[in-house]
Amino acid sequence: MKQLIAGSVVKATAGRDKGGFFTVTQLQNGYCFIADGKSRKLASHKRKNLKHISPTGSVIDLNGITDKKLRTLLKCYANE
Repeated sequence: MKQLIAGSVVKATAGRDKGGFFTVTQLQNGYCFIADGKSRKLASHKRKNLKHISPTGSVIDLNGITDKKLRTLLKCYANE
């Protein structure tokens, strides 16, 4: 498994958000917090088990990012 850091782009592999692309906002005790700017805003990120995500290898700079900018950046991953 690739090393995850804040800003890593991941794909959810389990749960109701399975198949969606998210960015990791923070890591904590075997869990990460993810946001996509639409259903999961940066202010109310979702806690997700690390076993239930798959890293894409891409990283987004989260400094000064808004929900709208995040949605735009993640849209290109969904279209691939």
